[in-house]
Amino acid sequence: MFEVAELKSRLDKTSYAAQVPDLRMQLLDLQQMIEPAGIPVVFLVAGLDCAGKGDIIHTLNEWMDPRYMETHAFGRPSEDERERPNHWRYWMAQPRRGRIGIFSVGWYGPPLADRLYSRIDEAVFLAELAHINRLEKAWTNDGAVVVKCWLHLSKKQQRKIIEKTENDPETRWKITETEHEHLKLYDEFLVIAEKALRATNTPEAPWFLVNGYDSHYRRIAVGRHLAQCITARLEGVREQRVKPEPPVSSPGPSILGTVDLKVKLGKKAYRDEKTAFQSKISRLTRLARQQKRSAMLVFEGWDAAGKGGVIRRITPAMDARNYRVIPIQAPSDEERAHHYLWRFWRHLPRDGNVTIYDRSWYGRVLVERVEGFASDEEWHRAYSEINDFEEELTGHGIILLKFWLHISKDEQARRFREREQTRYKRYKITAEDLRNREKWDAYEQAVNDMVTQTSTTYAPWHLIAANDKYHARVEVFRTLCKAYQRALNY
Repeated sequence: MFEVAELKSRLDKTSYAAQVPDLRMQLLDLQQMIEPAGIPVVFLVAGLDCAGKGDIIHTLNEWMDPRYMETHAFGRPSEDERERPNHWRYWMAQPRRGRIGIFSVGWYGPPLADRLYSRIDEAVFLAELAHINRLEKAWTNDGAVVVKCWLHLSKKQQRKIIEKTENDPETRWKITETEHEHLKLYDEFLVIAEKALRATNTPEAPWFLVNGYDSHYRRIAVGRHLAQCITARLEGVREQRVKPEPPVSSPGPSILGTVDLKVKLGKKAYRDEKTAFQSKISRLTRLARQQKRSAMLVFEGWDAAGKGGVIRRITPAMDARNYRVIPIQAPSDEERAHHYLWRFWRHLPRDGNVTIYDRSWYGRVLVERVEGFASDEEWHRAYSEINDFEEELTGHGIILLKFWLHISKDEQARRFREREQTRYKRYKITAEDLRNREKWDAYEQAVNDMVTQTSTTYAPWHLIAANDKYHARVEVFRTLCKAYQRALNY
């Protein structure tokens, strides 16, 4: 794979100087065009030590307008980053629409280094590469241009650069023991790097290999490649993707139809159980804090199903310093400028903390699907994107609980009337709530598809009968405690 990239390619100073002005102008023009087009550009440069990664980053910041681009170089994870899933810091650095994000090595650094030093085995390494493919595909599916450049050197070229740099008093500081150690491991690293590039050379995010020995050549080659990728995207030239087939609903009765809405719990029994469960939740969340196990509680359900009421009965049992309640509404301008999952990544809890979502990322396959805010292609592919997202959360050790609070259409109408007649509850009823009732059947189909497609072994759905609020609250308490007990070996 690296044979051609090892060939030393040169560009003389005169030819380089003649080509730079036109290339710079082209890149600046393209940079201005992606802003109104709302296209985010992810430019990642990786490769061998001393191959010129820093030089490429510096050059692009010089040639283009740095006000509309950000550069990210990730070192060892900070404490804040270690307390969240591995890809959290990359999602937080995702460029907004119309901007360019430059990444030095990026998400490829940790798996390559970990495999080189045998901190992970082959199976884990391949799993990490598959995870990277899913990350890049999620971004490109959302309209991003992902440009990946690998700057290569032969072993002889790398040794020569190291010696030349060390012999110059002005540049000697650039060479450390790390560069010498990596030179000794050159052959081993090449095997690992080739495997990584082959596994992640996808149609939506292919690799561009270039020899990095000559600075003039690599700058022009990389600059032209970046320009070509952005131009192709602006012209609408995208890889043809197979449009996902609509999910097939389960035959026979719907999933929601299996929920017994007649169950009830008396007021006295509710009070006794609530007190006991709140005490238990308090103990379990304190233990989770000690064991640094975070949790995410997702509440979905019909309008007026009691989501807010359940949340208000859970939070008194928790330390207010360790939880956050995130009510999800229409996305802000900043949130619309990113992938729809970005705003949920940004609210992930640190280890030991709890995030409670009043509605969630499932809006993509519920309200956005039914109301037409998302295209068919967008909400179809969201099922796999959501499953990947939740797999990463649980893989990090997050206790993830998803609740659907189910009520009948008649019970919803009764609660709406009650809200209209009670002064301090009127704010809860909106014109949108009344409109949604007219699309009850469409929403019910969307919920059934959602549960079918996203109830996984690592993040199953819990369907809660909520016609009786007392029963619903206690069922949520019970499910929550059981999940904590399993996770904490309580």
